[in-house]
Amino acid sequence: LYALDFQKKGYEFKVVLEGGAVKLVSSFDNPDTPFSSLYEKVKQEGIIDCVCKACSEKLGSSKDARKQGLPLFGELMGHPSLEAYIEQGYQIITF
Repeated sequence: LYALDFQKKGYEFKVVLEGGAVKLVSSFDNPDTPFSSLYEKVKQEGIIDCVCKACSEKLGSSKDARKQGLPLFGELMGHPSLEAYIEQGYQIITF
């Protein structure tokens, strides 16, 4: 919801799914799951930059992430490098 709002208002940003959030990749693949339509829109808009490779493998959603065409990043001991985003000028926001 926030990602779509930011996009609509012209902000430049990227969404990184990390930690327990990676399990949502599998859950939201089911159209009967609440908020799956919002997730689908976020995917269609290309807003999700990556899914954490280590977390998705540990929590069992890496196969679904690949099936959905979501990139798995793991350049920092299996996790996406937040420093890489900071170097590109992004500010890290977590929730």
